[in-house]
Amino acid sequence: MTSVFEITYLRIAIVDCVIDASYSGLHWGGHKMTNARVFKAGTLAVLALLMMWTSSMAQVKVGVVTAATGPGAALGIPFKNTFSILPKTLGGLEVQYIVLDDATDPTNAVKFARKLVLEDHVDILIGSSSLPAAMAMTDLSAESKTPQIALTPLGPAAAKNPWVFSVVQPPLVMIGAVVDHMRAQGVKNVAYIGFSDSWGDIVLAALKVHAEAAGIKIVTDERYARLDTNVTGQILKILSTKPDAVMIGATNTAGALPDIALSERGFKGKVYNDQGVMTEDFLRVGGKSIEGIVAPAGPVTVAEQLPDSHPIKKVAVDFTKLYETTFGPGKRTAASAFSYDAYLLADRAVATAAKAAKPGTPEFRQAVRDALEATTELVGTHAVYNMSPTDHNGGGDKRAVVLVTVESGAWKLLR
Repeated sequence: MTSVFEITYLRIAIVDCVIDASYSGLHWGGHKMTNARVFKAGTLAVLALLMMWTSSMAQVKVGVVTAATGPGAALGIPFKNTFSILPKTLGGLEVQYIVLDDATDPTNAVKFARKLVLEDHVDILIGSSSLPAAMAMTDLSAESKTPQIALTPLGPAAAKNPWVFSVVQPPLVMIGAVVDHMRAQGVKNVAYIGFSDSWGDIVLAALKVHAEAAGIKIVTDERYARLDTNVTGQILKILSTKPDAVMIGATNTAGALPDIALSERGFKGKVYNDQGVMTEDFLRVGGKSIEGIVAPAGPVTVAEQLPDSHPIKKVAVDFTKLYETTFGPGKRTAASAFSYDAYLLADRAVATAAKAAKPGTPEFRQAVRDALEATTELVGTHAVYNMSPTDHNGGGDKRAVVLVTVESGAWKLLR
């Protein structure tokens, strides 16, 4: 792409040429042109160059909010890292990513989203990386009519928001795969323990839907806060019900607390975690206590282990190489890949929107929103995305989920 400095220099040179020619005339192809003809030709050249300069200066602004600090940092940091390795263009236009850290605080997420919309005039919002923070941003997205790509699943209210989309597989899809495994293993009853917030509610709701259909009874519902360091009381209540299996609805390193407590008390049944524990820190903190657990994951988590026929394998492997070239072998996470999928969605949507409007305008934001909603069969690292007016959580089919287990401290595809 021609640089701004090169274009500015050429503009000055042509204008100087036109001014000189308008006074003295110019020989063109051996014939002296009249001052009027020279001026007209030069003016047309200047206008053409100005159009090229304007096009080259078109820039898309993307505001990104993640939790690079606080209790959600193990997820938020990989989310943030991906934006440092993305191409310098989005949909063929120059892009600026403005990345802010909400410290896993929904209040900060709203404050930063407001700044990005009202002061930085971003065309797209991406984030946040924790469900409460992402949900808190959705009202501003709707109010300002700025498309938001959430890095978490959508709750019922956000799912009705026409300006919000998600790259994260719906819990109904992920937990459905878990319950299928429970049924195959002969599980008749399951105990639940999860976060005492919206994430814990969402996982439980998905579990209820599938467990009822499978004839599996949920015998207890225990909760704990994200910052708790002990769940002994809850685990003792669970063990008193003598469940065949335990389902844990929690993310990141805090998701390992119930696993560790169950292991310490010798629980021999099946233990299932949700997809929010696909981090290096979870494996480190859980240690031997999490060996053999089962969890749903996006295909990118075990990209190299997928069969060659899997529709997502190539994109997932390519992303893994890109990410680990910068951040080191084994550093790829589900979180980092969600940011990449957000980029893929935005890239296609911006390319479409740019044909209808210019960045920085309400018309462009509307066009991006419409293009996101029209997404069909976009292959990402986690899912093959399909959006519609009634479904903005596009990774909704079985191509978006694999079951994994922990073996020797690493995630292994459960075949």
